[in-house]
Amino acid sequence: MGGSLAILWISRLIGGMNKRTILVFIDGLGWGKPDPAVNPQFAYGGDVFRLPAGGDALQGMPHGGWARPIDAVLGVDGVPQSATGQTTLLAGVNAQQILGKHLTGFPNEILREVLLEKSILKRLTDLGLKARFLNAFRPRFWELTRERQLTLSATTVATLAANLPFFTLDDVRAGRSIYQEFTNAELMARGFDMEPMAPAEAGRILGRAARDLDFTLYEYFQSDKAGHSGDIDRSRAELVKLDSFMTALLEELSEDLGDGTLVLVTSDHGNLEDATTRRHTLNPIPLMGWGDGAREFLTAVTRLDGVSPAIVARHQGRAD
Repeated sequence: MGGSLAILWISRLIGGMNKRTILVFIDGLGWGKPDPAVNPQFAYGGDVFRLPAGGDALQGMPHGGWARPIDAVLGVDGVPQSATGQTTLLAGVNAQQILGKHLTGFPNEILREVLLEKSILKRLTDLGLKARFLNAFRPRFWELTRERQLTLSATTVATLAANLPFFTLDDVRAGRSIYQEFTNAELMARGFDMEPMAPAEAGRILGRAARDLDFTLYEYFQSDKAGHSGDIDRSRAELVKLDSFMTALLEELSEDLGDGTLVLVTSDHGNLEDATTRRHTLNPIPLMGWGDGAREFLTAVTRLDGVSPAIVARHQGRAD
């Protein structure tokens, strides 16, 4: 390798290693019509998730962010579902095409094998980077064998693929992690000794934790449950919480966003954005970004299976 090429390669590597990415996966968040009568994103009172009309064009968003709709159907007949959509997001392959269909629920054996080989958490830790799934788990999770754990969610399998530890409720109490329902209301209803947490505090905890990591993944699925309820008021309430959560996260990282940090939000399929149905939708899903290289990142990614490969490339220094 020539001297100039070596310098270029090293500079790209260092640039990639100095990057930090936070991926917030919000289940069931589609890009729907700008109609407040059916789309709670236009009727919840906030602006972070008020996704504008405009086809495939890149759109400016609040807090200096960008958003664009991306394809979650991926050329496979039927309506996008969770098992395939989440595997596609986390493994960076067209899981729908591999199965020849969209699969609901948790990953099956074929999708588990895909995640065990190609999980973004595994790929990044294999590069020597610090990556974590920030969601905390209840104590009963550790009563399960690894084989049983592997039958759970795509995010769980993706974490197991990288042999990474899981956060506990003690980590939530200590401010090192947040639960999937970040207000702790669900945990308290189950009888756990937890303090209520405001969505904004949860956002700040995510931001502080991400400073010590190269890649941070957080999953929120109460949005999908709200969409399935058919209750537009419940969906609006979820968006109010998520708006506060994201605003606090971006405020916590406001100085970092100009110094190598990229915050991304995306989903696995539509649902919440159309209150006329309790089912998933054929709508595209949003890819939203704030911070270092956000506009360029979103410009390059048009499909759900492109998100993880673009993140990995960013950390390898190939997408500065």
